[in-house]
Amino acid sequence: MTRKTPPPWDIFQHVNELVSSTGIKGEVDKSVRALARTALSRLDVVSREEFDAQAAILERTRARVVALEAELEELTRELEALSRES
Repeated sequence: MTRKTPPPWDIFQHVNELVSSTGIKGEVDKSVRALARTALSRLDVVSREEFDAQAAILERTRARVVALEAELEELTRELEALSRES
């Protein structure tokens, strides 16, 4: 029978409860924050500001693609009309 690992927040809460009664909560808190920062720095993540900037660029790009598709469609219709007239 395999044992399921509890989620990290449950572990953090349990550790918090254990150390809050011992008086070393501040030191443990600093260590846990440093450990979390180290773990996050190893992940391939971006800041919220970078995400928002890229989302804005993507939105402008999508709008430009829609405009270009409409223009291409119009030019194609005009070209087909000219071809039929010849």
